Amino acid sequence: MPLSHEADAASKTALKQPVFLHTGWRSAGTWVWSRLRALGGVTGFYEPLSNVLADLRLADVSVSRPTLTSGHPPLHAPYFDEYKPFLHEGAHGVAGYRRQFSVDRFGGAPDAEFPALHAYLRSLCEHAVRQGSVPVLKFCRSSGRLPWLRQAFPDAMHVGVLRNPASQFASGWLLNQQWRNPFFVAAPFRVLGLNRGEPLVKQIIDMCDVKLPPATPASDDAFAIACEQYARSAEGNNAYRAFVALWILCTWRMGQGVDLLVDMDQPGQSREYAARLQAGFEAQSGLSPDFSGARDLVEETRRNATRIAGIDGGSMRAVHSAALKFLKAQSGVEAAFIERVREQMILANELTAQWR
Repeated sequence: MPLSHEADAASKTALKQPVFLHTGWRSAGTWVWSRLRALGGVTGFYEPLSNVLADLRLADVSVSRPTLTSGHPPLHAPYFDEYKPFLHEGAHGVAGYRRQFSVDRFGGAPDAEFPALHAYLRSLCEHAVRQGSVPVLKFCRSSGRLPWLRQAFPDAMHVGVLRNPASQFASGWLLNQQWRNPFFVAAPFRVLGLNRGEPLVKQIIDMCDVKLPPATPASDDAFAIACEQYARSAEGNNAYRAFVALWILCTWRMGQGVDLLVDMDQPGQSREYAARLQAGFEAQSGLSPDFSGARDLVEETRRNATRIAGIDGGSMRAVHSAALKFLKAQSGVEAAFIERVREQMILANELTAQWR
């Protein structure tokens, strides 16, 4: 029986909007976002916390497109097209954005910058809603602040995008190895270093035996430069340990509560999983993205194993075990979620065993 007008309106009101995608670098989160952005009635904000937005100009938007080395899907519009209303001719920077937003935080309580961050994200969402559109925000720097964002945006659908750590790390490691792009190797060192004052961050640094850059410059920007320099010659095993330490911190935050978890190891291997994922989005947000074209990212990692150089993969079992032990010790994480992560660690053991 079709819904009455009143029941249909109530159903739509009950849907969660906006949609926040909490992802990691090289997690295939951009692909998930692109599937949602391609839908009619969606305004897809790409990386609302990226430091690039501090210097973005209107003239830069048209050239912000995927490169041959990015691995990102073709996009019908430039990455930052949706920010045009927040940019002004002759000026730099997205209105409301602050550089301090670009570093994820893992404290239990919101920091001093959070009210400004909340206001900025709310302005993006409200702009989309005024246009009669559903805002979809794709983050790479939000997982640590996920509990803060859930409280600040209780009507949003919070989605966690998770990829096994071996595949995710390998994607960034190869970019540095082949194209001398150290960003994705440097990022975990930077985030861990700037959060080392948090007890749980210090704990996982020690458990994973991460050696951070010796420099502790006064500013975040100076430390970012130091980390990129460190990453250019970082010992491979240490780079992977740092990556896993940050990965498990972000995973822990997702385990504390997301409305939907996207396991990116599965859509390319299972049409049934891709269909369930589509149904999950539709049930909670009313959006019905098509995930049937997903690549098999696990098989790609297997094929690229011989290209990974400078890492003793056989020794990585210990860091996977330490990370899982850390997660199990945290309160508020359901057993089913821990089991999902355990399965990803088993897969990561298999994949890293081929690295030399």
